[in-house]
Amino acid sequence: MVAKRDTSAAWTRTGFVDRYGPWALVAGASEGLGAAYARALAARGLDLVLVARRREALEECGAALERDHGVRVRCLDGDLGDRRFLEELLETCASLDVGLLVYNAAHAPVGPFTSARLDDLLRVAAVNVRGPVSLVHGLLPGLVARGRGGVILMTSLAGNQGSPYISTYAASKAFIRVFAEGLWYELKDEGVDILACQAGAVRTPGYSGASEGKDAPGTLDPEQVVAQALAALGRKPVVVPGRLNKVAAALMIRLLPRRRAIAIMAGNTEVLAAPQAAPAAASPTASPAADRPRHKDAP
Repeated sequence: MVAKRDTSAAWTRTGFVDRYGPWALVAGASEGLGAAYARALAARGLDLVLVARRREALEECGAALERDHGVRVRCLDGDLGDRRFLEELLETCASLDVGLLVYNAAHAPVGPFTSARLDDLLRVAAVNVRGPVSLVHGLLPGLVARGRGGVILMTSLAGNQGSPYISTYAASKAFIRVFAEGLWYELKDEGVDILACQAGAVRTPGYSGASEGKDAPGTLDPEQVVAQALAALGRKPVVVPGRLNKVAAALMIRLLPRRRAIAIMAGNTEVLAAPQAAPAAASPTASPAADRPRHKDAP
């Protein structure tokens, strides 16, 4: 039986748990956007499976959520680019009633493509593409069978056009948006809500270090992004948090010639290729997933 969607302006705590609970899996949950998702979902009453590479940070986050919201939390540290870990994660989730997946992890190498190691570039496909596809494929049959649930996939404005110096990362984010849009249509009558959240710059720890305290236009706090994503879940296939980011996305996609849009992105990302660029530097407009150049817990 397909559960009826709540079309009111805001979910009640019980209604949210009934629709998307009792458990949620948040991949990339130790800081930044992932931690903000975990807090928001715990506040709505969902028990949580938190996944990231840093065990200590995960356990600190989980303990705070259990204390503040009275929810159950399981912390699993592992590499989302590792097939064996993905299999173990799905085995763990099989014993729980997971109703919501949030995939927030990403790997984002920066700099000239020709200077990058091939294994680093291929890791983008492992973490940013194979990871979410594997988890979605493993969890969706259960969601469809019960006629309710949801998936939120974090993507980036960098995926709307070619993004020099983060080309593989941006391409992976283009994949995620198209993947989510297709699934949204396939599952819209099955009671399962699919959403791509296409973020711009977000004040995560990685972004703050790379930006040296200077916000790009349209920069949002993680809590703002999460609130707008959760509000859009079940209402549309794609959300772009922030009014200025929506305008920028429309301009880049619909109005500007493709070559011009790529050149504008290059103006924002070419600093990443500069020899003096800090190792953690990333595009101020590339999205939370470009906050760091390596596989991280907040894309």
